[in-house]
Amino acid sequence: MSDPLKITFVTRKWPPAMGGMETYAQQVSTRLKAYGEVEVIALPGHPDGSAPTPWELLRFGAKTALSLLFSRDPAPVVHVADMASWPLALFARLRRPSVRRILSAHGTDVSYPARGGLKGRLYGTYLRLGAKLLGRVTVIANSAATASAAGLYGYRDVVVVPLAAEARLQGEAPAPEMQTLLFCGRLTPLKGFRWFVENVLPLLPEPIVLEVAGTVWDETEGAALSAPRVHHLGRLDQPALYQRMAAALCVVVPNIHLENGQFEGFGLVATEAAAVGGVVVAARHAGLKDAVKDGETGFLVTPGDAEAWAREIKRVAGWSAEERAGFVAGSKATAARYYNWDRVARDTARQFVQTQ
Repeated sequence: MSDPLKITFVTRKWPPAMGGMETYAQQVSTRLKAYGEVEVIALPGHPDGSAPTPWELLRFGAKTALSLLFSRDPAPVVHVADMASWPLALFARLRRPSVRRILSAHGTDVSYPARGGLKGRLYGTYLRLGAKLLGRVTVIANSAATASAAGLYGYRDVVVVPLAAEARLQGEAPAPEMQTLLFCGRLTPLKGFRWFVENVLPLLPEPIVLEVAGTVWDETEGAALSAPRVHHLGRLDQPALYQRMAAALCVVVPNIHLENGQFEGFGLVATEAAAVGGVVVAARHAGLKDAVKDGETGFLVTPGDAEAWAREIKRVAGWSAEERAGFVAGSKATAARYYNWDRVARDTARQFVQTQ
């Protein structure tokens, strides 16, 4: 019987810090133990849930680089859990030239250059340098949009492994509130909140209102909270948010195209909403195309087409109770079957043994 595959998993994103990348790192590294011996090198967040400081990040990077460079028994696989940390894979290669190098790409870590400015240009150059120095490296992207962006910086071996959302309702499912839409997330131009309020909400019947669960990151977007038929709930904890998702007529995810090319890597809110019994209507945009199985876990609509959005919402509003219950049951089953961390780990592990 052959020895188990040894894997070194490196991440600067780890609980108790809170966020999608922290969840990804913890869930994937835990489930990869079914495929080999996993050594996790992680930088934990702070007890209050905040991320490490820049100094802590620099210290972690230096310490991890030395550990990989001078390892007595280097693993044949090194998985670095974000693109910004690519130099750590280079140190692993210097120690063991044959090491299988894996990078995770989440969206923001390859779309940041699109923001422009000196920082954006420098970061784009930094990513290109990684593609040149790392040699054969596999990038595991969370969506086709993220994969395409990684390719722009010279990464050629890129595979798509969509994320998971094992969200669960606490308590009984709430009764549907057929006059309430729900928007969840940060209020930024990319998310399309203000566009939806100004262009779609006026096309919907007067009783329909829009609830907003999220925080203001852009003042222009935040100004739309004062519009008629908009109710700001603020930031909700997960149990309360999932209850609102399940109760809403639709959970709307109206991302729009931006001229600078920014995009959302995956769109986890759409997958979470489907998992807890929400009816998702999302833009056919970037990572949302991988976060929603169109017609199965939600419905994709052309971004920026207000009339198409209004038609789709009115169609869902016209369902009978039986039609809605049937769709929700199927949506939750598909979400549980496909958008789970065991599938993510399995698809990830396939890349480890590709050239072994």
